[in-house]
Amino acid sequence: MKKILIIADGILAKHFLERVMAYRDSNNHYSVITYHKKTIPEISKPENFTFFNFDPTSFAKLSIILRQEFFQIMVLVSKRIDALGTYENIRRLNSKVQVVLLDRWGVDFEDENLVLINSREVLASRFTDYLFDMPIIAHNVGLGVGEIMEIQVPIGSSYVYRHIASIQQRKWRIVALYRNNALILARPTLMIQPNDVLLTIGDPNVLNNVFKSVKQDIGRFPSPFGSNIYTVLDMKNMSHKEIESILSDSLIMHEKINSKKLYIKIINPTLNELYDKLRDTQDKTVIVDVDYKNQDLSDFLIADIANFDIGLFVTDLNYFNAKRELLYSSKIPILKIGKWGFDKLKVGAILASDSKEIEKDSSVILDCCTQLDLEVSLYHYNPDTLSQKSSLVEHFENLSKLFGKEVEVIQSSEKNPLLQLQKREDLLHFVPFHHKVIESQFSALFSTDLERLSYRLERSYQLFIPTEA
Repeated sequence: MKKILIIADGILAKHFLERVMAYRDSNNHYSVITYHKKTIPEISKPENFTFFNFDPTSFAKLSIILRQEFFQIMVLVSKRIDALGTYENIRRLNSKVQVVLLDRWGVDFEDENLVLINSREVLASRFTDYLFDMPIIAHNVGLGVGEIMEIQVPIGSSYVYRHIASIQQRKWRIVALYRNNALILARPTLMIQPNDVLLTIGDPNVLNNVFKSVKQDIGRFPSPFGSNIYTVLDMKNMSHKEIESILSDSLIMHEKINSKKLYIKIINPTLNELYDKLRDTQDKTVIVDVDYKNQDLSDFLIADIANFDIGLFVTDLNYFNAKRELLYSSKIPILKIGKWGFDKLKVGAILASDSKEIEKDSSVILDCCTQLDLEVSLYHYNPDTLSQKSSLVEHFENLSKLFGKEVEVIQSSEKNPLLQLQKREDLLHFVPFHHKVIESQFSALFSTDLERLSYRLERSYQLFIPTEA
């Protein structure tokens, strides 16, 4: 049993005493000092409470009470002079006991055994919790620095209609969610619904980024990877036709999707008509940067991605094949343009042999197709089993309602969809960007893994979406 002293005065102190006295399961013994008897709540007094009525700024009277050894002293008084006088008396009598003091005035003491509760900050923080775009942090649990956070999932979030298992959780975890005023413990198959409140635990900096990601609305691609589009035009190693194709498709993407700026990096410049055309492309949202120093993508790519907030890289097949290791390490989506022309694109094609991986990318895919006004076709190929059917179909049906985009789901366990799609000229093929995508094509010849076989559609437009941030 621990002895705790409460020095109380005012309406706030009365409410505090009501809550403490209502908790009947405590083994502590409370001694309560009040100026006025009206501060004591008019409820039955528990046996573990002892009440005194005197002015605690009186050193002589307080010294009689502090002859006892108290584990903790709580000071809640309404006047600054009383708070300071009471605190000074306590420290004259006991320099080690922990004092918790309600601070309404901004007092400051150098005392490692003093805890100041700033009432204005507490109230401001509580009001801030009700703002939609502010994370709700657990202040009185754990470290109180943001490692426990509530996040409400808005209707337009990319987290809606996703199973918890499909969300990469590195240095953080979804431990539970609240739905219809009920607590639901997290499990891998639990699907997140609009207006759910996620209870998350993890590194505070990571949780802040998760909060921003959850609050992102649809129609934001290339966000959350970045805000801008980026392309590199190598005038030494690319033909005029390749440069013009990349430039044209980059400008179309910039016009159609929600990117803020298009950065065009020219390396190994050659003075000719094409160079003049590239320079004339610049305007308020198209930035042309001629680099006379760096001659290779590896010299600047990673730094430029960070400096210019890049969320999408546009290139062609030859440059993609030549720089695939570096592009993979960039951890941003890569649009590899096709041979047929952007204006022929009508369908966004998803080839899935692993529903968990496709589910991770599904919001980005539907977001992109919505902005580009493409139909969506999901080819689910599993030569062993169709056991994933219900989970995958349920996910895309729900997501299609959110985006207002019909999704055609084509299931097959016999015919590899790559065989029937190779000759189509109207596809934008979405590919989870695993490391296995950049491995040797020879080793993939006998594979049934659709990501490893993605090179079979290399003449088509392909958007490679990173699987790891």
